[in-house]
Amino acid sequence: MNKILVLHGANLNLLGKRETQIYGNKTLAQIDQALQELGRKHDLIVECQQFNGEGELVTALHKADDWAVGVLFNPGGYTHTSVVLRDAVAAISIPVIEIHFSNTQAREDFRKHSLISPVCKGTIAGFGWYSYILGLNAIKHLLG
Repeated sequence: MNKILVLHGANLNLLGKRETQIYGNKTLAQIDQALQELGRKHDLIVECQQFNGEGELVTALHKADDWAVGVLFNPGGYTHTSVVLRDAVAAISIPVIEIHFSNTQAREDFRKHSLISPVCKGTIAGFGWYSYILGLNAIKHLLG
């Protein structure tokens, strides 16, 4: 069975408590559970990980290249600042789909530019937690 990494970036461990008007009321555990359930329906094993540190995210991406067929990646605030994460995504051979809860284009100016997007297969943003569901369906589509 194919394995997918869902990689959550900095501060996403605070989902359900943090800026609920933007990020909603679902917790990270609830989102991970929904993704794992959908994964089973698609004959996928969904492994969910969350790290606040940039280096931990880089390591997770590198390791995923050895065991996963794709990655759903929400880099959080690192989206706009991390050349290191951009390079880690570019360095791996599996498709990465960038995920965001909010429509970053409709937010503050600094959020409108992603360093990660150019090296991803695609970006899904603006659908709240459902952006992850759309991303998992996209990965399934890519796999054929």
